[in-house]
Amino acid sequence: MSVAPAPTVGLGDRFARELAELALPWQAEEAPAPRLLVLNEPLATELGIDPGWLRGPDGIGLLTGTVVPAGATPVAQAYSGHQFGGYSPRLGDGRALLLGELSGDDGGLRDLHLKGSGRTPFARGGDGLAAVGPMLREYVVSEAMHALGIPTTRSLSVVATGRQVRRETVLPGAVLARVASSHLRVGSFQYARATGDVDLLRRLADHAISRHHPEAARAERPYLALFEAVLSAQASLVARWMLVGFVHGVMNTDNMTISGETIDYGPCAFLDAYDPETVYSSIDQGGRYRYSNQPLAAEWNLARLVEALLPLLHEDEEQAVALAVAALQGFRPRYEAARTAGMRAKLGLPGTVDDGEVSALVEDLLALLARDHVDLTSFFRALGSAARGDAEPTRLLFLDLAAIDAWTARWQELGPDAAAMDRVNPVYIPRNHLVEEALDAATAGDLGPLERLLDAVSAPYDERPGLERYAGPAPKGFGAYRTFCGT
Repeated sequence: MSVAPAPTVGLGDRFARELAELALPWQAEEAPAPRLLVLNEPLATELGIDPGWLRGPDGIGLLTGTVVPAGATPVAQAYSGHQFGGYSPRLGDGRALLLGELSGDDGGLRDLHLKGSGRTPFARGGDGLAAVGPMLREYVVSEAMHALGIPTTRSLSVVATGRQVRRETVLPGAVLARVASSHLRVGSFQYARATGDVDLLRRLADHAISRHHPEAARAERPYLALFEAVLSAQASLVARWMLVGFVHGVMNTDNMTISGETIDYGPCAFLDAYDPETVYSSIDQGGRYRYSNQPLAAEWNLARLVEALLPLLHEDEEQAVALAVAALQGFRPRYEAARTAGMRAKLGLPGTVDDGEVSALVEDLLALLARDHVDLTSFFRALGSAARGDAEPTRLLFLDLAAIDAWTARWQELGPDAAAMDRVNPVYIPRNHLVEEALDAATAGDLGPLERLLDAVSAPYDERPGLERYAGPAPKGFGAYRTFCGT
């Protein structure tokens, strides 16, 4: 590892200093022949980093972790996690490094973090590496989520390392650089609680309050307020996932952030034909993280978070549990409120329509979508035409015309706003067949399909001529879709 000359990037080490018990100083493995595949220039500029410098040797060194600014302390973070329900007390960054924090114009901190930078002591037998395809998947999907207005980590770059990675086959290796409000997770609190060090747990909670939920510091019970803030953020986040048909695929407690940002785009995908039981992940054999179960999975993860916080909630364990249970009961109403508000917007319905009527309309619609295997994204976008008086584009998506005609008539009586619908119902999402096409081409050295897909999903609500194939559902021959975590 070498030190970058000027111009360089000022990286703080607040996490490493304040929570040294959760931060293992480490360094990235050398990249034999690094080559920049994609760089998020607008994000770099937003972070105060010169994109031109990032394209040079020292910039690429920063993006692979092999050239680090003076004073920076790259660390592998320690955390625990429930993986598919099974508790692992010591997970941590097995193939990742937190390079440090960047100070934004608003005074807030943002983590600069690497994936695929090599083995750490948390690697648990893994090679610590990543392949080009999965890192580009995270780049595409996380940037699409950002464009959709869904809280998410951001992708700054993907650099091919020139190293081969052995998976089912031999693949070209890569490092992803991503940016987040922080990488604090439910698993971070589980790890701190498992140490038995209440002072560490308190310092972690104070760190989280300072970085993400400062209003909690003014509450009568700051740590209970912290939990309630995380719960609210996650209820809103998962509702937004459900509204666009996003399936995370691996909602382990180490993949749930305290900030409320989506993190770790492994076996993720978007729904094509609406089916609430959809599972895309090849390793989710029981369907624990299927589309319809995501709210319940989030609630379960939050229960693990509040369990970890119990020593901070009240000195009497019985009273701490009572406070925790009461707070956790707030998840479902908050989630339902966020989902109903989102569906109201997708259907273009005015605020004068009762929530109960919106919910009834939504449930009847989802039953029709599931029964006729209708493409979720295509339907909601086409529904704007129906609000303008032309219902034929939506009718063509259904087999049961009488049923959809009856539903449409009920909905139209409520006075939907077509223009408002177009602002929240995307034309373009990272459709699974297009993602696979782009990743296969990029792995083979052709970045053209990736660049065209990124262009489409970066402005998801603006219909543009020449992008028709990016708005259409998967071809019939695409078949059942399975995704892999890439480790």
